[in-house]
Amino acid sequence: MKAEVQRVIDQTMKMPPNDRATIAQHLIASLDEVADKEVEKAWQEEIQRRLTQLDSTESECIPWEEVKSRLGKA
Repeated sequence: MKAEVQRVIDQTMKMPPNDRATIAQHLIASLDEVADKEVEKAWQEEIQRRLTQLDSTESECIPWEEVKSRLGKA
């Protein structure tokens, strides 16, 4: 690890948790901008696949009240 990176980590670890969380969110977001194009494409394809299943009655929808009832019995 580069000395500069370690210095930034050391300084950051001295900060309050909320400040560290804010820094972490910004760092993660900066990485997501680069890597997520393929993931986004895959999600769009999956969404389209599921919508097609719903439209063709390939999938059975269960009313929310029934789902809640089943969960209560689990």
